[in-house]
Amino acid sequence: MAIVYFRDQDAARGSWMPPVDVYETEGHDLMVKAELAGMTREDIEITVENGTLVLKGQKKFDETIKEEHYRRIERNYGQFFRSFTLPNTVDTSKVAADYKNGILTVKLPFREEAKPRTINVEVAA
Repeated sequence: MAIVYFRDQDAARGSWMPPVDVYETEGHDLMVKAELAGMTREDIEITVENGTLVLKGQKKFDETIKEEHYRRIERNYGQFFRSFTLPNTVDTSKVAADYKNGILTVKLPFREEAKPRTINVEVAA
């Protein structure tokens, strides 16, 4: 049996929540960025259903290192699940995702009718 010193209880649970930033761009898209370092695209699943964005996957333990050689484990491993209720102004048919340098970026464009537009005011003569 492996002896792992200084292991946090949260890390032992087998599930974790990646940190996420959600913001709106000047181009009026909603963006979600999740920190998923050490994972591959195949480890990540993204779905949009019934107005909810779901990010889930599994970060696999490094099997090239024998468990009994670890003395401290601070990085998170195991399954993760995050869900976000989307505003009804998001066009779910145009959702796009990109995974680069350990950051998952999900672009959620707003519907055209939901984007701000400028109204010209005419002066009556």
